[in-house]
Amino acid sequence: TSHVSYQLERVFLRLGHAETDEQLQDIISKFLPPVLLKLSSAQEGVRKKVMELLVHLNKRIKSRPKIQLPVETLLVQYQDPAAASFVTNFTIIYIKIGYPRLEVSKQCELAPTLLTAMEGKPQPQQDSLMHLLIPTLYHMKYPSEPSKASPFVLTERPRTVQLLLEFMLDVLLMPYGFVLNEPRPAPSSPQGGSGTGAAAAQGLPQPPPGMSVYAVKRVIGEAQWSPEQLEQCKLGIVKFIEAEQVPEVETVIHLVVASSDTRHSVATAADLELKSKQSIIDWNNPLIINKMYKVYLGDIPLKTKGATVKQELKHEPVSTRVKMKILPHLLRSRLAAECFPANIQVVYDGLFGANTNNKLLSLTLQFVHHICMVCPDSNKPLGLMLLNGLTKLINEYKEDPKLLCMAYSAVGKLSSRMPQLFTKDIALVQQFFESMCKEDADVRLAIQEALSMMVGAYVHLQGALLNLMEALVAAYITKPEVQVRQIAMKFAITVFAPDHVASRYLLLLAAGDPREEVSGEARRALRSLPSTKTEKEGSRPMPSFPEMVSYIQEKAAQRLKTPAKYIVGTYTLPFNPATFGEIVLYLRMCLAYSAGATSTSQSLMDMQDDAPLIGRYVQSLLSNEASPSSATKGGEANPVHIYMALLQQLLSAVGGIPVMYCLLEVVSVCPEKLTPNFVDKIDWIKGLMNTNKEDMRELAAQLYAVVVSTMSGNELRTAVQNLIKTTKDTHSPETQHGAILALGYMVGRYMNKRRSLMPTEPTPKENEELIAIATKAIGSFLDSESPLLTVAAVTALGEIGRNSVLLIPADGNGFTKLSLVDNLLARIPSGKETGKMKERAIQTLGFLPVGDGEFPHQKKILQGLMDSVEAKQVELQFTVGEALTNAAIGSCSGAARDVWTCTDDQYCPPDNVKNNDIVPWVLNSVLSKYISSPNPHVRQAACIWLLSLVKKLSHHKEIQSHLKEIQTAFISILSDPDELSQDVASKGLGMVYELGGEQDQQELVSTLVETLMTGKRAKHTVSEDTEVFRGESLGKAPDGQGLSTYKELCALASDLNQPDLVYKFMNLANHHAMWNSRKGAAFGFNIIAAKAGEQLAPFLPQLVPRLYRYQFDPNLAIRQAMTSIWDALVTDKTIVEKYFKEILQDVISSLTSNMWRVRESSCLALNDLIRGRQADEIIDRLSEIWETLFRVLDDIKESVRKAADLTLKTLSKVCVRMCESTGVTAQRTVAVLLPTLLDKGIVSNVTEVRTLSIQTLVKISKTAGSRLKPHAPRLIPALLEALSVLEPQVLNYLSLRATEQEKSAMDAARLSAAKSSPMMETINMCLQHLDVSVLGELVPKLCDLLKSGIGLGTKGGCASVIVSLTVQCPQDLTPYSGKLMSALLNGINDRSSVIQKSFAFAIGHLVRTAKDGSVEKLLQKLNTWYLEKEEALYRSSCCLVVHAISHYSPDVLKAHAGVALPLAFLAMHQEPEEEKGESAEANLWSEVWQEHVPGSFGGIRLYMTELIAITQRALQSQSWKMKAQGAAAMATIAKQQTGSLVAPHLGMVLSALLQGLAGRTWAGKEELLKAVGSVVSKCSVELQKPAAGQPTFSEVLDLVLKECKKESLVYRMAALRSAADILESTQEDRFQEITDIVLPLIKKVLQTLHAHILTEIKLKWFAGMKESDQWECLFERSRQQLQRSLATMETDNRPDLKDKAQTMRRKIQALP
Repeated sequence: TSHVSYQLERVFLRLGHAETDEQLQDIISKFLPPVLLKLSSAQEGVRKKVMELLVHLNKRIKSRPKIQLPVETLLVQYQDPAAASFVTNFTIIYIKIGYPRLEVSKQCELAPTLLTAMEGKPQPQQDSLMHLLIPTLYHMKYPSEPSKASPFVLTERPRTVQLLLEFMLDVLLMPYGFVLNEPRPAPSSPQGGSGTGAAAAQGLPQPPPGMSVYAVKRVIGEAQWSPEQLEQCKLGIVKFIEAEQVPEVETVIHLVVASSDTRHSVATAADLELKSKQSIIDWNNPLIINKMYKVYLGDIPLKTKGATVKQELKHEPVSTRVKMKILPHLLRSRLAAECFPANIQVVYDGLFGANTNNKLLSLTLQFVHHICMVCPDSNKPLGLMLLNGLTKLINEYKEDPKLLCMAYSAVGKLSSRMPQLFTKDIALVQQFFESMCKEDADVRLAIQEALSMMVGAYVHLQGALLNLMEALVAAYITKPEVQVRQIAMKFAITVFAPDHVASRYLLLLAAGDPREEVSGEARRALRSLPSTKTEKEGSRPMPSFPEMVSYIQEKAAQRLKTPAKYIVGTYTLPFNPATFGEIVLYLRMCLAYSAGATSTSQSLMDMQDDAPLIGRYVQSLLSNEASPSSATKGGEANPVHIYMALLQQLLSAVGGIPVMYCLLEVVSVCPEKLTPNFVDKIDWIKGLMNTNKEDMRELAAQLYAVVVSTMSGNELRTAVQNLIKTTKDTHSPETQHGAILALGYMVGRYMNKRRSLMPTEPTPKENEELIAIATKAIGSFLDSESPLLTVAAVTALGEIGRNSVLLIPADGNGFTKLSLVDNLLARIPSGKETGKMKERAIQTLGFLPVGDGEFPHQKKILQGLMDSVEAKQVELQFTVGEALTNAAIGSCSGAARDVWTCTDDQYCPPDNVKNNDIVPWVLNSVLSKYISSPNPHVRQAACIWLLSLVKKLSHHKEIQSHLKEIQTAFISILSDPDELSQDVASKGLGMVYELGGEQDQQELVSTLVETLMTGKRAKHTVSEDTEVFRGESLGKAPDGQGLSTYKELCALASDLNQPDLVYKFMNLANHHAMWNSRKGAAFGFNIIAAKAGEQLAPFLPQLVPRLYRYQFDPNLAIRQAMTSIWDALVTDKTIVEKYFKEILQDVISSLTSNMWRVRESSCLALNDLIRGRQADEIIDRLSEIWETLFRVLDDIKESVRKAADLTLKTLSKVCVRMCESTGVTAQRTVAVLLPTLLDKGIVSNVTEVRTLSIQTLVKISKTAGSRLKPHAPRLIPALLEALSVLEPQVLNYLSLRATEQEKSAMDAARLSAAKSSPMMETINMCLQHLDVSVLGELVPKLCDLLKSGIGLGTKGGCASVIVSLTVQCPQDLTPYSGKLMSALLNGINDRSSVIQKSFAFAIGHLVRTAKDGSVEKLLQKLNTWYLEKEEALYRSSCCLVVHAISHYSPDVLKAHAGVALPLAFLAMHQEPEEEKGESAEANLWSEVWQEHVPGSFGGIRLYMTELIAITQRALQSQSWKMKAQGAAAMATIAKQQTGSLVAPHLGMVLSALLQGLAGRTWAGKEELLKAVGSVVSKCSVELQKPAAGQPTFSEVLDLVLKECKKESLVYRMAALRSAADILESTQEDRFQEITDIVLPLIKKVLQTLHAHILTEIKLKWFAGMKESDQWECLFERSRQQLQRSLATMETDNRPDLKDKAQTMRRKIQALP
């Protein structure tokens, strides 16, 4: 203890002596940690001493902020698990003081240690450490790549991470400049959320939103951060999260909170990070969502759970600002919408919280919409609370109309999600209706939308609630706002059954609404004839007639007493005219329905067909009248009378043709009982006859005729006379028109009555005369100038002619039967006449033989009608057909009946009628003359007449006996180019077939099938006036193209072995618009088609596949026909599922049909069929479908190719989706699909097939994952080949023509493109799933590809795959590495430098996994190549490979250094070629050498033997270049090692050098001489010691002196130099030999010198002579000698000498 005290004293002393900060810092660094440890001493005195020391220290430190403390040591000490808590408590104090003083870089370095130190420490200390750490985060540097080690290692410390994240969240929530005030008594605080003042109430300060009191305190810590520091801290936290130091699931809430920060820098950084992660984050993760809710709501104690959180730890809800950031993320999450009750808490907080604002309200309402869409409809409490919240908001909130709109719309959504909440609550509907009347237009629209969604909730109302709803709708259906009326009407339509009288009445009111959107929809609802059972079981499609009438009467009576009544002139109506009109028509519908008629349309002519049925019903209603009980105070209690009264009321005030018709109908069907009511209203009817509407007058005339014709004789005569008089009144054409018609109808009715009631009694004389006068009076208008009156006359004559004989002469002058026929026939072809005129004329002509059994001009009429065909008058031909039928059968025709009371089928002609039937003649004319006419218009008309005859006279014996001829006629028309003609003919064929007996039917079918299938057709003779091409037919194929549809139908029937079905098909196939017209509909083909559909039902299994395909036929006519048949037959929506296999089989087999139409339709049908299918349905046929479609994609016809392309794309999508799923099916799909795509798709020579296959493969590989493993050996090689196949061929062409530099740049780009291609992407995905099971199959294929692959992409790809394999599965690859290495080596000498590099790169990785023997072999081979092959290509390959091994697998190279490094050493000495500058290779070699040897000197010493061996091989090489390289290497060895060579290395080196000297001279050999010289001179002492294999001095000298005798001067000088060095060091005496070599040399040199000097002298002398001009004095002989010398000099190779000699010689020659 005393020792310890003494030590402490010394520390004290040193502290006291410390004068400068540096000294103090040194002492503290050294002694503070050990002193702190002394706190754990058991001695009180020691502890006291330490405390004193520390107190002193604290004072000194606090006043010296620059002094650093030994934080690192203190942190180590702090983490010591054995340290006493007393020590750690003090240690952390100094850590807290010292850490912020450190330099930023040092703080960053120690930051991870702070986290480590937190483990297992008390909470306050942990808080302090985190408080230190947070400011550092701003300065931390994180690695840019996730693979590099991160500064924080947090994965093993989940507890610490949680603590840190909580602390960070609190820091982010902390407001800038917040001051924690102790609580005042008043509990109000501006920061409070919904828990305002809760903390304050317990005597605690009020924390900011989102935080607890404890959280604020720990964030403030001992020294609160300034706002700027806090901002930095927050930014640091965001950076920390960005660097993905902790899982992103944990940090989403942090980013959301940070993005709501009030400082721009923090909010922006967090926002950016959030946006980048948006798509990755799983917003349905419970971790994220629960955390968001917790932060949003704070710790709200739920009533059920009780307050369990300590008040100090209780978090407040966050501020509105943060809420507005959290809500958009909750909107992304399905889970958030389902989290009950948190979701409803958020909703109520957003709607009614104290601090909410419009933006938050808007987001909350969006969240409500989200909940309504997502939440399960079983969660009733949630729905109820939502509904209450929304209605409360709607009632109280009045500011922003947009928000109100959202609230209403949310109620609507909720109602469609949970209708059960609304069903009992009609008050809500009333409230909404009421609001609609008051709110602005925008809000009104939203309420309208909400109400229309709510309608569904009230569909099943009953009893009192239904009555309430009825009252509600009635109240609002007449409001001034159009939307209110619209919605009220929607409720009326939807909530009530169609036979609910009151709601129908309300709809009728709406149907008369002035606004089209209201009236239109109401009318549609009232008139929609329920085809199937309505939603409300057991309800009728409309109310019964009596109920409806009495309700209307009651309402009408009430309305007349209210302001709702409507006044027109002098009349007061209960309803406005539009409503009244709708009421009347609806009553007529109810009347028809109650009478049992099925009303099909609203046209008057169609209505008339139901008249006889209605007549019977009206009779029954009237006969009930007798019972007194039905009469009430109201007087006219009978519904029929009420109905008539309403009609008259409306007619009097407003008129209207439908109303007039309804009145005429009801009176005409029961004239005996109802006409008496009108006897006193004759003038009223006459008034109607004079109105300004033609149709109205016609109907009124009929009514007049009905009423008057029931009167007694005298009155009747008077009426006729008056009418005749009126016809003469030319002032008013309208009155004349009405009178003419009335006359006709009256005479007709009178004669008809006489004929039916008193057939035998003749007409009284005076009446007959009167009728004759009337007929003539009518006839006089035939030539009137007014077309109106002419039409009336024709109609009136027709009426009389239909019912009796015309009382005019047969022929002669004046108005006769003949003149009438001529007059009418002339009108038909006339261009001046109107369509109506022609119609009436034809009808009248047809009627004449009906009423007159002895009509003289019957054949003339028929002939005239048949000859009157004009172009483009199809409608008219139906009328002609009818007229022909009537005229042909004459008095037996049903036209003679009373149309109001008797139907065509019920009519039976009287017995005493004269028979004037000439059907045989008519039929014969049509068949022989008109059907075969060359004029197509005539053929068409004849076809229509024939159809009419067959239809109307089906039981006539003439028709029955000529069925075959009629069928032949129809068949001949089938091939007409005109669609209508074909259609009429096809319908005719069906009718003919139905008429025949069994025997006939068989014959008819066989004839039809034969004709259609062989294509024989009736010939039309062509005369000079024949119209060969009709208007539109020009340009159509003249090959019976028109028959194609019927041929297909026939083929379809034959395939079913039921040829007679062809008739059924024809009935279903075409539906020309003509059949919907009045004339067409009369033939009733709709009913026939429906029957045909039933009869075909048994054949569905065979039909469905064919029909399915035919719906996609490219021929429009066939497509339409088959679609019609399909629609008629297939009523069950699941039929395609039912017959899926059969359809698929048919479509696949038809894909390769030899007809292009079938191929195209099959493609399109298949496309439609496979869309959205499940895997197991098509998996068995998958490969077949792909292969077949690949073939079709190369079809000769473009449209077929397009169809196949479309189908393949769909198929590809379907398959990719199938591979996505889990389980066996996905595995099977992959197994089926890959072989097809690889064997047939990728290798196809059709570009489209290849492209599509690859796209599909890439997508599948992305989705299939590990399921690809078994197929990798096929998939990878195929894709690698595709890398080259799919590359544009032009690149190869360019590559061949480029320069070396361009080529390598281009190849690099190509390879890079290949590696980033989708194929490579797919390969990389496959590689992830490989293991030993697959490699055995894959490697041989890769080897083959490396050997035989042709494209750059393929080779580069293979290399890339091999590298990936060495990384992926190194152990598994070992057995195969040797094979792969040899394959790579075989291909490495590629002309492309890029491929060379790729292969070298691959080998560099592969050697890691290879066996030692394989690597040895590889390096030996490279050695051999380098030394023996002369091509530069081999050299560069060797260089690249060895360098790659050295770079990527240095350990492997070390293991085989004995082979590799000597090669590198030799190769370092490669001479650069001038043009190429190959120093780059030498650099790579020297890099390899330097990386693996301990300095060049040591390296050479280490590998001396191997180096000498390889240099010797080089010296013995055939190549001079290699010899020179060997020499240079040898020289380097010698130079480097000179001073230190001893035996045996000395002998080896020297012997090698001497060996190299032997033989011829070559460039670079002098290096050897230099080396020999330096070795011998430097190692002479060692050489004197005898050693085995070490040459002696004399041997060396002999050899060197031998080299001195070589011819090359440069070489000889080098040899001499070397000899001189050797002689000098060895002191040998070889003077004689040297002189023998050197003296001749010297002599030669001297001679040369001598000649040179002489020449110079001569030149100078000549020059002197020239200058002094003393040439003349030379003797002749001297001149000659001089000339010879100059001539010799001219041959010298020095130009100046040559020129001068020449000049002088010429000069001398020129001397005299």
